Amino acid sequence: MTRSTLIGTVSLVAALALGVAYAQAPPPQGQQPSPPDPGQQQDGPPPASQASGQPWPIAFVESIEVLRTKGGRDIVIARGLVTSQGWVQPTLMPINNGSPVDGVLDLLFQAHAPAGAAPLGQFMEVDALLPIGHGHPYKAIRVRSGDNALTLKQVPGYVEVKKLKNDCSKCIGKYFVAKGGTAPAGIAADNIVKEEDLLWEVRVIKPNQGIPNYTLNPNRLTIVLSDDGRISDAGWD
Repeated sequence: MTRSTLIGTVSLVAALALGVAYAQAPPPQGQQPSPPDPGQQQDGPPPASQASGQPWPIAFVESIEVLRTKGGRDIVIARGLVTSQGWVQPTLMPINNGSPVDGVLDLLFQAHAPAGAAPLGQFMEVDALLPIGHGHPYKAIRVRSGDNALTLKQVPGYVEVKKLKNDCSKCIGKYFVAKGGTAPAGIAADNIVKEEDLLWEVRVIKPNQGIPNYTLNPNRLTIVLSDDGRISDAGWD
C-alpha cells in the first residue's frame, strides 16, 4: 500500500472553503447556538485539473479521527483508499442538514476521479479533514465511501477498519473463480482469484460476451477472461 504523493492531507484553508459544519466562534454568553447546516455552508471542492474527472466517492474508508483543540474546536480527519494515483482533491462533504435526530454527522468521502479507466496497481491512501467548530450537537461521526461506511461513536476519538480489501494488483494471469464456482483441479491456491475475496463491485467479461454499454465507474473492477478462465486484462473503470 503506497501513500499518495499527489494529495496528502487537505489543507485547513481548503477544508474551510469546502464547508464548516458549525459556527467558528462560540455564541455570545446566554445565547443558544442555532442548529448547524453543513450543506448550506459548504461551497464544494475547488476546480479539478483538466486531467481529472468528476467528484466520486472514494473506494474505502480506513479510519476516522476527531481532534479537539484547546479552544474547543473539533476537527474530523478521515483516511481512505482510492484505486489509483489519478484521484485528486479528497474532501469530506456533509450529506445531512441541520441538527440530526440521532446526533450523527454524516459525511461523504469523495475525490475527483481519473477522467478515464485506470490500470491495476496498489491502492493509494488519501486524507481529508473538516473542522466542525464550537458547540456543535454531534455525538458521533459517520464517513461513507463507495464501498463501506465507518462510524466514530465517541467524539473526540478514533476508529479504524482492521481488515482491508484485496486491491487485485497481482491478478493478471491467475485463474478466476466466480462466486459459488469451483476452482480448477491441480491449480495452486496462490494462482487463483476468487470473486468472493475481492469484495468490490466486479464486472466479468467472458470470451463469448459482448459489451452492450459502457458507463464509467472508477470504483468498479472490470475483469476480462481468457478461454481457459484466466484473467487476461483488468482495470478500474
